Formats: sequence, structure tokens, C-alpha cells
Amino acid sequence: MNIYVSNLSFAVTDEDLREYFAEYGEVSSAKVIMDKFTNRSRGFAFIEMPDETAASKAIKELDGATVDGRSIKVNVARPKEKTDNNRFQSSNRW
Repeated sequence: MNIYVSNLSFAVTDEDLREYFAEYGEVSSAKVIMDKFTNRSRGFAFIEMPDETAASKAIKELDGATVDGRSIKVNVARPKEKTDNNRFQSSNRW
């Protein structure tokens, strides 16, 4: 199951998240999303856990938990929505 974690402190690392979620079961991956220009955390991350039961328990118990002084939000990750990257396309507006 893919898990979305938000409201993270900028100091939280991939390894920190792996340790928090490993208490509930196997963690396939833990990735804090970094800003490509500043190389600083964007305050959210994705966790992959192969066992649905363990992942559900982790979501339930860690949602609202305090990590590094911040109350985190933990949810099932939604699939990325497709967007139209061509914002300046011509339209029949005029």
C-alpha cells in the first residue's frame, strides 16, 4: 500500500520515516519529497508497505502523531491526477 505523510518537519529524513513505520511491518520504501531547486524537504513523503493490514494499522495509529514537534497527517496515497501541462494552449475564448 502506498501511504502519504504530510506536515513533516524539514529535519525528518527517509530513514527516520522508515523507522517510524517499521514498527508496524515491512517498509518497502520511504521517500521524503525534496525541492529540486533548494534540495530542502517539501514537508511530505510517501511510504510503501507491502502488507495491507500492517499499512492500515500504521495509518490509523500514526495519523495525528507528533513527530519532531509536528502533528503529522497520514493517509492512503491517491493516484497522481493527470494534468494538462500546456497551460498556454490556444483557446476559442476570443
